[in-house]
Amino acid sequence: MPPTAALRRAIFARHCNPWSAWTRWASTPLVLVPIWTRRWSDAALIGLWLAVNPFVFGKPRDERAWSTRAMLGEELWATRRPRDAAMALSVLTSAVALVGVVAARRRRLVPAVAATAAQMALTMVYWAQMARYFERERQ
Repeated sequence: MPPTAALRRAIFARHCNPWSAWTRWASTPLVLVPIWTRRWSDAALIGLWLAVNPFVFGKPRDERAWSTRAMLGEELWATRRPRDAAMALSVLTSAVALVGVVAARRRRLVPAVAATAAQMALTMVYWAQMARYFERERQ
């Protein structure tokens, strides 16, 4: 197994724990905090949290949780990178996140909140696609 594949497997082995997946999703708005406040200390704390989050929680006991299947589907999808609707959705979600970053930089609260809410909603759609992808590929 190549080193990047081994690292990806190590990350997803724990990140597929529902606690990891959901706390990382819920942390999405925090990404804008250091941009809004312009404090490196905020960036360091939030960056540290996002980096250690996949390792804080143990491996899940099973694959029954929807978020677990979504994360495992994402891992599988990331290794194959098919050009499908998930790819387009990923690009769209990134564009919406960029809108949030720009709004936070300009300290425009309503656009920043709206972009973050849209990003989080699109992430749910993406997770649904990844859970379906996992189910299809597992069979």
